[in-house]
Amino acid sequence: MIGAYDKKNIIKKLQELPIELLGEVEDFIDFLKAKHAKASAEPNKVEEPKSLYGAAKGLFIIPDDFNEPLDDFKEYMYSCDNVQLT
Repeated sequence: MIGAYDKKNIIKKLQELPIELLGEVEDFIDFLKAKHAKASAEPNKVEEPKSLYGAAKGLFIIPDDFNEPLDDFKEYMYSCDNVQLT
């Protein structure tokens, strides 16, 4: 916990800051307050992971001939052309 002496030191440093930086200090103070309010309000709550369903939509396209046999494997494929049915 910060004592009175430390608060005076912080206020002195704050007063010495250029006016342009005061907005950043205020934002940081708000961030700290929100962070500690959230931590103290729900210390044991585990946040549920967000669903990734559909996250890759549009990143790749499956070609129309995806299920067609590859030319590299033609010599290994069974051919029905030379088979006679009895």
